[in-house]
Amino acid sequence: MHRLIPRGYAPTRLPDRWTGGPPQTWLAGPAPHDPADRHLLDDAERVRAAEYARAEDREAYVASHAALRRLLGAYLGVPAAAVSLTRAPCPTCGGPHGRPTVTGAPLHYSLSRSAGLTLLAFASTEVGADVEERAPATTAETVGTTLHPREHQELAALPRHSRPTAFTRCWTRKEAYLKATGTGLSEPPSHTYVSTHHHPAHPTGWRTMDVRMPKGFAGACVVRVGRG
Repeated sequence: MHRLIPRGYAPTRLPDRWTGGPPQTWLAGPAPHDPADRHLLDDAERVRAAEYARAEDREAYVASHAALRRLLGAYLGVPAAAVSLTRAPCPTCGGPHGRPTVTGAPLHYSLSRSAGLTLLAFASTEVGADVEERAPATTAETVGTTLHPREHQELAALPRHSRPTAFTRCWTRKEAYLKATGTGLSEPPSHTYVSTHHHPAHPTGWRTMDVRMPKGFAGACVVRVGRG
């Protein structure tokens, strides 16, 4: 089984400069509000944070993006606030809303948040990461029908009590893959097979890895292979 064990993020525990190698993942838990975090964000991030209606959602966004900037700054050897973030062209329509990228840097990243947890992934080639709280049984039953036909069959073959965990495992892999490719949900969940089983499937040109998560969560990281 391909499984990544993430490092625990803390503002005082940052990596050395990026020199390549396998993808690296970091896991950040709920953090107390730190006014200094907001000063690390650029104007676009501050606008996005302000769009959240609830204070706890705004603070979670700010904390996760401050963590992203601190890690990128450490990997690139620049101040966190000086990291320039942009978007790659959309692979479907060419518009400026594809994968988030670092301007002019040979380092790729992905960020995902769920129920207070933030998963961050970094790699030398395109990468996607996703973390999800285990889905309720009703979601596994209803949304499970939208998965790849093989995945739907795999879920149907499981006992009902096992389906929420298997569905969530599959969904995180699928979300991570769609983030890595930059297509997002413009590609239907039924299109690419990533498996509901403990061993992930690898779409052509990509490597799928589960990420060890706290109980009640699932995480995945997908990285392009054969480039970089």
